[in-house]
Amino acid sequence: MILREFLYVDTDKVRAMLAQLDGGIAEEERETSTQEKRSTVGPRSFAQHLQVAGSERYTQKSLGDALFPMLEEALESEGVLKDVSEEASDPSQWTSGDIKAIAPPGSLVRITAMGSLFDTRYAASVFSAFASVALGLQGMGVNLTPDAGQAAPGKGKGRGGQQGPKPPRPGQAQPDRQLEDLIPDFKGFGGMDGDSLRSIIRMARGIFAPGLHINLSPVDSGDVLIGSRLQEGRQYLDTEADILFARYGTEPQEWTLVGSVGSYGSEDTAVPDFDFFRPDGAVNRVRFADNINGLMKNLGGMGFIDLPQHPGFSLIPFAVYRTIPRFSNLVAVRD
Repeated sequence: MILREFLYVDTDKVRAMLAQLDGGIAEEERETSTQEKRSTVGPRSFAQHLQVAGSERYTQKSLGDALFPMLEEALESEGVLKDVSEEASDPSQWTSGDIKAIAPPGSLVRITAMGSLFDTRYAASVFSAFASVALGLQGMGVNLTPDAGQAAPGKGKGRGGQQGPKPPRPGQAQPDRQLEDLIPDFKGFGGMDGDSLRSIIRMARGIFAPGLHINLSPVDSGDVLIGSRLQEGRQYLDTEADILFARYGTEPQEWTLVGSVGSYGSEDTAVPDFDFFRPDGAVNRVRFADNINGLMKNLGGMGFIDLPQHPGFSLIPFAVYRTIPRFSNLVAVRD
């Protein structure tokens, strides 16, 4: 029996898939009773008193932990779920394009590989905390750089060189704040300052749309990325990003993803010519949409936006988990 530590389960997809296979599933067992007591007191002259008594007890037994293993076993028995971990770890499968034939878009796969979590929002909050520490040290007179005693050009000396946002003029709308706006100005520290960290976050929120991602790197060279965005609000993903990173860290570790292949990064990343007019001057809507998508493919191929990059693919996750090792196996491996 395999014990799994789930990071994420899309219970809606799991239930829907099981319903197709088994014609319906048990959701929960529930036992209820109620108990309630209320007292309403009005002005003394009216002497109003109201008491309502009852009882309430609610017990719910969730079958969430059992749902996904049931689905995984059922899909394997039906021959529609393939484990591609071995093939994905072979660089030749990617260079030859065979991996796309093995796991075409829409196929259900399971892949176990080294991977790490990434969330642009968390990175922005960490950089903001780092900047606050740097400002605090500067405010205490700690020299962070040889020229820390001199204010940066165009920046005041107060509050360690921090320069807050300018207030809007009367009648002027306050601009929308972005993630990088969380990072205050501070003087150089270890080759970094507020501007450099804000630039990193600007890049990060374009390359990885804000949200929790899990990025698998099945090939040792790191040239292949299997990306999966974990949708918030699903079971087992109900924890704040800072708690998730505090628990799992930022270092790569072995994860198992089960889901359907979304799309592969396109090899053809040529910039379209944007010729989308008909001879009569009307816009050809099909060609216009194709041109826009072609431009996005180009940007995705360059790694500038949150799209799969050749030769990797995106995975629509049903579940993400770690396998819990047994101590007997660990002792055997050590010996």
